[in-house]
Amino acid sequence: MASPAEAAAALSQGALVILPTETVYGLAADAANGEAVARIFAAKGRPRFNPLIAHVADLEAAKAIADFDERALALGGGFWPGPLTIVAPFKAGISDLARAGLDSVAVRVPAHPLARAVLAAFGGPVAAPSANRSGRPSPTTFEAALEETGAAAAVALDGGPCDVGLESTVVSLLDGPPRLLRPGAVTRNQIEALIGSLAEADGEDAHRSPGRLARHYAPAAPLRLDATEARPGEVFIGFGCVGPAEFNLSQRGDLAEAAARLFGRLREADAQAPAAIAVASVPDEGLGEAINDRLRRAAGFVG
Repeated sequence: MASPAEAAAALSQGALVILPTETVYGLAADAANGEAVARIFAAKGRPRFNPLIAHVADLEAAKAIADFDERALALGGGFWPGPLTIVAPFKAGISDLARAGLDSVAVRVPAHPLARAVLAAFGGPVAAPSANRSGRPSPTTFEAALEETGAAAAVALDGGPCDVGLESTVVSLLDGPPRLLRPGAVTRNQIEALIGSLAEADGEDAHRSPGRLARHYAPAAPLRLDATEARPGEVFIGFGCVGPAEFNLSQRGDLAEAAARLFGRLREADAQAPAAIAVASVPDEGLGEAINDRLRRAAGFVG
């Protein structure tokens, strides 16, 4: 298996790397190298206007590329390393393409030990969107990442299945109140306990976060949400006591287990080439807010 040092060397040469994180597998490039970042967009078929998250080794490295106020320092100190992305005013060191030409930058410190080892060896920020082709379910296993964009990567690191299984929570800390741009494993309540009430994303702020397209994380088959059973030709993904065991997100109704399994279950169901994928209701609370956000986008219900 490739080593973090080999991955760091590839990044230094402008190549792409399959990088495991605790959220999902990423397709990584030197965030300061516009040509390298362009290779990510080409491999993913990703819209150019969608910004990328800069992954850094620690809070001090984040402060070098973004202007952190007291709220950002509180969140970074409270949740990093971990699945939280902070959108803050841009300072330096990130290519214009990685920021989608914006005056802000999205930054986080991942918790996965392999990601942290690569960042330490590389010594700079790394852009690493999910390693799927644009709009597809994010890969949460090494095998899924290789299937999606492995052909474009010079080095691929196998970090095992992702612990969280959903992309990071994204919070905007620009002018005005803090805004929740994308729900994730760090919940609204956890964030509000540190920095006060979160406002909802508006049209002005929403484009500053990845994962905001109306149809995103989508399998090939259409999704039918809040289902109680499968119709003819459908594959049913259940939750709790509803639905068959082989495609259940969590038979015990555990939201963390459901989040970790979500993209894998979508991929498994889609591999059956069904007429549609029916998905049972998931409680819209805590981590369920993030799960339902991904499901609504996969179904094309968020505009």
